[in-house]
Amino acid sequence: MQARDDDGFDGGREGSGARDDGVGRREADSVRRGDDSVRRDDVPRREGFEERTAPYRRELLAHCYRMVGSVHEAEDLVQETMLRAWLAYDRYDPGRASLRTWLYRIATNRCLTALRGRTRRPLPSGLVGALEDPGAPMTLGAEVPWLEPFPDQGAAGHAFGAGAGDPAGVVAARGSLRLALVAAMQLLPPRQRAVLILRDVLAWPATEVAEALETSTASVNSALQRARARLGEAGLSEDEVTEPPDHEQRAVIDRYLRAFEAADLDALRTLLTRDVVLEMPPVLNWYVGPDAYIAFIARVFAMRGTDWRLRPTSANGQPALAAYVRAPGDDAHRLHTLQVFTADQGAVSHTVVFQLPTVFAAFGLPEIWED
Repeated sequence: MQARDDDGFDGGREGSGARDDGVGRREADSVRRGDDSVRRDDVPRREGFEERTAPYRRELLAHCYRMVGSVHEAEDLVQETMLRAWLAYDRYDPGRASLRTWLYRIATNRCLTALRGRTRRPLPSGLVGALEDPGAPMTLGAEVPWLEPFPDQGAAGHAFGAGAGDPAGVVAARGSLRLALVAAMQLLPPRQRAVLILRDVLAWPATEVAEALETSTASVNSALQRARARLGEAGLSEDEVTEPPDHEQRAVIDRYLRAFEAADLDALRTLLTRDVVLEMPPVLNWYVGPDAYIAFIARVFAMRGTDWRLRPTSANGQPALAAYVRAPGDDAHRLHTLQVFTADQGAVSHTVVFQLPTVFAAFGLPEIWED
């Protein structure tokens, strides 16, 4: 009998690399060192590799991001995927799998290997309870590997897969990158996470998932059921995993931008739902309800001043604002935060305010406001 791992799989090796792409560790190390013996002999057999694989890089980046919750880690994993695919390209058999499927298999196993022994990437609401006092001291979670947003700029559309139709685990094509869903995925053990993404986002048959993860179809189905149940327990609403019309979101966030720049707290309050959530990684403090939300924004205005400039952008298929503030006596508006919104039916229900240097870098945000 094979041993079971902690998320209900029988005997999976979590992407050791022995079978997923046919690349040995010694050969991979040789390429990293730049050994001519590997590159000179194999280049002719790998002619056209870059051209054929380039169209899949962006969606592989999104796939790895869903798995690990970090854009920078996802970029590294895509690079690893492409290296291993290049090394094994002469042995790739298009009769067994499409190039896209083959690349996803390699990427998934690279992610599983990277996730071994790591803690998940949460948002503050996934770690501690909400605070009632908006004036409470700010507590930094400096050692926490926080979930990061995914920049939409440059995305080649949002065709990242189709939902499976299960009420407890529906993942709409554009909604599969929404921040609340990616945060909920972080609650899952890595292999359950992989199954959920491959089945519900990419719509792979269970047999293909089983082959990719070196397990049985029954184990895949069991893991999928557990993953969907866990997401249901996380309390995700339909609004958080589906994409509302763009014009509705833009209208809400345009009003929010104008109210914020005018420091109009009353106008901001009218744009919030009754159970609106405000959280701010790397700060552990987070709040629920318009009273606490507005009181905290008032605190920010008192501390930072009211001379703000906000620039619209987007993250995870959701509206976002890059916020710049000019402190008294300063001659420039300086980057303060990236704010990502869940907005639907004329109101904001969730705001995640990021103040992480890695996030600013991923979004290419300039430090100084540029008109």
